[in-house]
Amino acid sequence: QVQVVESGGDLVQPGGSLRLSCTISGAVSGSTFGVYGAYFMGWFRQAPGKEREGVSCIDPGGTITYYADSVKGRFTISTSVAENTMYLQMDTLKVEDTAMYYCQSCDAYRSRGRDFITPSQQGPQGGQGTQVTVSS
Repeated sequence: QVQVVESGGDLVQPGGSLRLSCTISGAVSGSTFGVYGAYFMGWFRQAPGKEREGVSCIDPGGTITYYADSVKGRFTISTSVAENTMYLQMDTLKVEDTAMYYCQSCDAYRSRGRDFITPSQQGPQGGQGTQVTVSS
């Protein structure tokens, strides 16, 4: 059974940094996250009263990345094969980054310089999420 666990959320002041982690365990079509598997994986967030937003997405090889315009230049997605974990380094945080953050499989494409990230119905789905609160 696939388990997705997000962690690293916290209360931080504007301008601060956080690193979120996403660990996936269990069988994923015969591959774990630590093996360059079949799925793009990404981060999504949802603030109270708002729709879930695709934040970032990375290919199974860990080399192709996509970012929402709202976080481009501030957030960095990465994977660690050794740790079987995906990360989201969040720098220069803003109040509007406050949300529950989830990781799950994603689809993404780039058009006219903009990245579009959506949840995928295939592959690991989100866990309980981790809360990021940016406030002074």
